[in-house]
Formats: sequence, C-alpha cells, structure tokens
Amino acid sequence: MNQTLLVELFTEELPPKALAKLGEAFAAGIVNGLKSRDFLETDSIVTSFASPRRLAVSISKVRDTSPDKQMREKVLPVSVAIDANGNATAPLTKKLAALGFSNLQVSDLERAVDGKAESFFYSYTAPGSALAGSLQLALEESISKLPIPKVMSYQRPDGATVHFVRPVHSIIALHGKDIVPLSALGLTAGRVTQGHRFLSAGQVNIADAEDYNRALKEEGKVTANVTERKEQIRQALLAKANGDQVLMPESLLDEVAALVEWPVVYECHFEEEFLAVPQECLILTMQTNQKYFAVTDAAGKLRSRFLIVSNLATDTPEHIIQGNERVVRPRLSDAKFFFEQDKKKSLADRLPQLANVVYHNKLGSQAERTQRVQSLAGTIAKLIGADVALAERGALLAKADLLTDMVGEFPELQGIMGTYYAKHDGEHDEVAAAASEHYQPRFAGDALPATPTGTAVALADKLETLVGIWGIGLQPTGDKDPFALRRHALGILRMLVEKRLAISLQSLIAAAATLFAGNANFKDPSADVLTFLYDRLRGQLRERGFSQSEVEAVVAQNPDSLANIVERLQAVQSFAALPESASLAAANKRITNILKKADGTPGEINASLLQEAAEQALYKAMVDVKPSVDAAYAAGDFTSALKTLAALREGVDAFFNDVMVNAEDLALRNNRLALLASLHGMLNQVADISKLAA
Repeated sequence: MNQTLLVELFTEELPPKALAKLGEAFAAGIVNGLKSRDFLETDSIVTSFASPRRLAVSISKVRDTSPDKQMREKVLPVSVAIDANGNATAPLTKKLAALGFSNLQVSDLERAVDGKAESFFYSYTAPGSALAGSLQLALEESISKLPIPKVMSYQRPDGATVHFVRPVHSIIALHGKDIVPLSALGLTAGRVTQGHRFLSAGQVNIADAEDYNRALKEEGKVTANVTERKEQIRQALLAKANGDQVLMPESLLDEVAALVEWPVVYECHFEEEFLAVPQECLILTMQTNQKYFAVTDAAGKLRSRFLIVSNLATDTPEHIIQGNERVVRPRLSDAKFFFEQDKKKSLADRLPQLANVVYHNKLGSQAERTQRVQSLAGTIAKLIGADVALAERGALLAKADLLTDMVGEFPELQGIMGTYYAKHDGEHDEVAAAASEHYQPRFAGDALPATPTGTAVALADKLETLVGIWGIGLQPTGDKDPFALRRHALGILRMLVEKRLAISLQSLIAAAATLFAGNANFKDPSADVLTFLYDRLRGQLRERGFSQSEVEAVVAQNPDSLANIVERLQAVQSFAALPESASLAAANKRITNILKKADGTPGEINASLLQEAAEQALYKAMVDVKPSVDAAYAAGDFTSALKTLAALREGVDAFFNDVMVNAEDLALRNNRLALLASLHGMLNQVADISKLAA
C-alpha cells in the first residue's frame, strides 16, 4: 500500500550555517536509500524540513513492501557443475547450498552460453521486502553521510554514548498513520515531537505523516520548511520597511532562517549621531555581529532604524526591541570610535608602516609591493590616456587603509574605508576612488572601475599579483588557487575587453615581470601567464554566447590587443551564417596545411606566371575585393570585411579543382604558393576562419 512517509530527528539547536545542507543531505540520504531498494514511485514527491531543532523528510507514495523481482543467478560453468554422466558435482552441490537452493536438481537449471563457454543459471522470483528493514538501513546510511561540521559525543540517559552533530531527543517514523519500527542514535521511533520552545504547549502528536507540516504550524508554532521560513522572513521584512529599502543579502537571510522556528519581525532604532559614520561600517556591524537588517531610503542612504527577526511572537515586544537596541549601541559606538581615531592620521602618514607588513616572504613587504604597483600603474596610465600622477598617487595610497583600526576590525571594508579616509585627507577624487576601485572586479558580474585612475591601478594591482605569485612558482594547480590568480586574470581580461583598452597584452605582462628584476626567487613566467590569460579568455567569451569554434577562430591568432575582440567574434558569427562560409573555411584549412609543408617563405605574386584560367580568375577576384576588404578592416568593420571575402568562394573552389599547386616547374609552384599565401593573409586578417571547418 502506498502512503506518505515521514522521518524526523528532533535535536538540540543545530549549527545555523550548516542547517540547510544538513536538511538537504538528510532528505537525500533517506530518498536515495529507499529509491535504490525500490520503495518509491516515479512521481513520489519529496519535501525536506530543517529548523533549528529538527531535520525531517516527507515522501509521498512510499510502498509498504517492495515489488517482487525476477532474478537470474549464474550458478557455475557446465564443465565444473556436472561430471561426464551429467550428474551434479560436489562444487555444484556446495554452490547451490550457498545460494539457498539446496533442493534444486540439475534439471531445474537453465543451460546457456556465457561468453565462450556454457554455464548453468537459475531464474526465480525474489519476494519484496518490508519497508521497516529497508528504512532502517536508509536512515543509518543517511545519518552516516551527513556533512556534519563537528561531531559531538554525548551520553543518553541509559548511559550509551552517541556521536552526532547535536543531541537527539526523539525520532518520528510514520508510514501514513502507522509507526515504522526502527531505531537509531539510541532511540526508537514514535509519533511525538516538540513544538516551539516557548510558543507551543509542548508535545505535538503527529497522527498521520501527511499532517506533519500543518500540525507543527498550528499546534507547535513551527514553520519546519527552511525555504518557506526564509520567504516568510523576506516578506515580513518588506512589509515592515514601509516603503524603505531593506538590505537583506541571501547569506544573512539563510543564517537568520536557520536561527528561528517562528519568525517575527520587529523595528528598532539607533541614535542619529551614528549616521556620521560611513554607512558601510554600520551596515556591516549590524549584519555580521548582530544578524540585523539595515534599512535605507530610496536613494540608498542609511536610516537610523533597523529590523530584527525574533523567534518570539508577542503583543508586547518592547523588552525585545529595547534589548536589541541596547545590544547594538556599543557596536555602533565602537565603529564611530574607530572612524574618529583613524581620521587623526592621514593615509600618507601610514605608508612607512607598510614596510612592517609582509606581502610574501619571497616577494617582500607591502611597501615593496606598493612601489611595484605604483610604477606599473604609471606605465598603464600613460598607455590608456589616464593621468600618470594621479594613477601613481592612487597606487601609493591604495593599501594604506589596511593599517587603520576600522579595517583591522572589519577586513571586508578594505578599500571602502580607504576612499573615505582619502577624501577626508583632501586627496583628488580619482585618487580616493582608486582606493576601492582597484579591488574591482571582486567577483563575476561585479562592476568595473569607473575612473581612469581606478582602472590603471586595478590593472597594475592584478598584474603584479598574477605575474609575481606565478613567478615564485605558486601558479594555480587543479582546483587549488590560494592566491585567486584565476579571479585576477578574469578581472584583467574584463577590463581590457569591456573598456576596449587598445594596449598590448604582452607588453603589460612584460612590464609586470620587469618589476621583479633582481629578485632571486623570481623566474619570468610571461609565456605561461599569457597562455593562462588566453585560456581564461576562451571561457569568458564562451560565457558571452559565442561557440567554441567561433572563439577559437579569434583567440587562436593570439590577439595582442583585446579592444575589438568582441567585434571580431560578432563578424565571425555573421560570416559563419553565410552559405559560402563552410567552403571557404575548409579551403583555408587546406591552404594552411599546404603552406606549412612548403619550403621557405613564398615571395611576391608574378601575374605573368598565372597560366591556368582558374588561377587567373582567382587572382583577379582577389585584386577586385582587396580594396574593400582593407578599407572595412581599417574602419573596424570586421563583419563587412569577412562578408566581402565570401565573393571569393567560387574562385577558390575552381582553383583547387583545376590547378595543381605543386607543379613540377619550380617557378609555377612558387608563384601558386605566393597566390595562396596572399589569399591566406586576406582570409585570416580578422580571424582564422579555418577553425570554423568541421
């Protein structure tokens, strides 16, 4: 009989940051254990539950007995199983006994070819097993595989020692209305759980597995499903905001949802004087230390009110509100104190202290690193048309905020505080902006530096890290990348591509490598870094929707400037859609191979040596289209350049059909190779279109 199955572990408070994963893993373990034993239907619905004091799973359409199975067992090879007279041998008798088939005769067995020999088989119907035994195994397997951050050892009242993430007080195992007899963690299953620690009357009796969610909500004041609870919190925060914006990062919502069983949102306030502190500091301390939700106006300016999620619903929340306001006040006072103290000393005055901060024992201090980044930022600024003096000043001060009290307390604010302090010190706006912008982009999808100075410093900072760390042998390996070099590489590429910076990639790497001249620990990694960047570029461009062959057509040419790479790709994409593209791509591939095998470098084309009609026609077609192709290329209209080349298709096809390239006459052969070399240059000016050939 198919009914809903419920399994619950009722525990002490579970670690909030691990709760969601524990809930998912517990449910998956039970489901996989029962599915592998054939107790679930194809349309069984699984619902996982996880609250601060419980892990549970509900599965619909669970069988009470697994279906009978048709089995076919291989017994023994015929040559071993019977003697010359066809009688059973001792090995056969022993094997049948081991399989539980002692009553079988040779005549009961099926004789069939098994590979190159014959063997005996026995087919039978294996009766299905009862749910209780299989669920017991599935529960044990699920518990053993839980991603427990740290296992506790505790003693049950009966003296038994149990190992689990937190002490477990009860287990529910219901199949419909019936208790499934199983045991785990020193407990036997029943139908009773506990509701909310304060809002519930106490025990909650689950009459039927399908009634679990309702009973916990109505009788126990517990929203057991973590996703539902998280959404309740989100909606309650929005309702309480009264039109303001609530800052609710998903990570904070996840953590708070793992701390409460019956979420209720209350509004609190702090003194207006704290708003003089940079709002990032206040927001971070509220979120990190107190798990509160900050509120801003429509323009993003912080309000002096904040929202808390409580686990206690009451008509008189004054004590809860006042308690939370009292708790947050010292945190905000600390932030204000740090800010005021930090402002007493300029960023420039902090620079000598960077000599005492180790960057890497093989690359020196942060002061030495700052000098390298400053030099490189000035070089890059000149290349991109930014102010060299501002870029060098921005790079000089970029890391100074690491020495402030505020960043010491909240490392997440590095860069942000540098901008605030630089403005307070009277630095140029772009210098101040560079303090935070040089970290950008911090992650996939993050904004790029907005100012030219920030861009120059960001490129310099990331290039210095990438080349320097690689140069001391700490390049990424497999999934290990402790210095986030992949992220730095992607940031460099995004700035070059999206900001259309027409500067040489090889020159940038070479300039970065030059910074480490004289360092005995450093081995120039320029070639490897360039390959690494091109590999990251391939992935980045594929994420933009270009196909692998389209990307390879452009990147295989190792473009030194990435300013127009997207336009090149779009041109290749348009060309690939033309009916002539396949033929020209294949021809280009053929030309590439021919030229690779040719001796020496082909010279100039001698029109008087073009004897065959097909080569004369191809030469004329090339002469006709070349001005248009060159003009389009010079104007950056790569799509027109490639589409114009499509007119050569017929001439190219005719050439390969009618002309022998490797003619016996050396002059003719070299002239035809020169013709192909010229054609190859035209076809590959935008991209290597041979990469489009299947």
